Amino acid sequence: MNDTAVPQEDKTLALITHLSGIVAGFIVPLIIWLINKDKPEKGFLTDQSKEALNFQITLIIAYVVCVILTFVLIGAFLMPLVWLASLVFMILAAVKANGGEYYRYPVAIRLIK
Repeated sequence: MNDTAVPQEDKTLALITHLSGIVAGFIVPLIIWLINKDKPEKGFLTDQSKEALNFQITLIIAYVVCVILTFVLIGAFLMPLVWLASLVFMILAAVKANGGEYYRYPVAIRLIK
């Protein structure tokens, strides 16, 4: 879905929101979502920040599972794979969002509706 009516500012903020997960985790998506969730004209930005937030929550859960699994040694191998996959998904999401497309992470648990 490409929305050409999305302002460039919203596309850029959505790009930053997705990429911020690399260094800041869920903090930036949470802030962007809380600021814009009640603004109907910011529908694209609200949607993408919510999607990024859900993905970051999913990553936290995955990392906790990896830490628990380190006691049976498999977690030490899974953690770099989770990190690499998350990096790829965040970059894909940022590129799509910058193009005005609604992106859905394929492995995100959608806790925030």
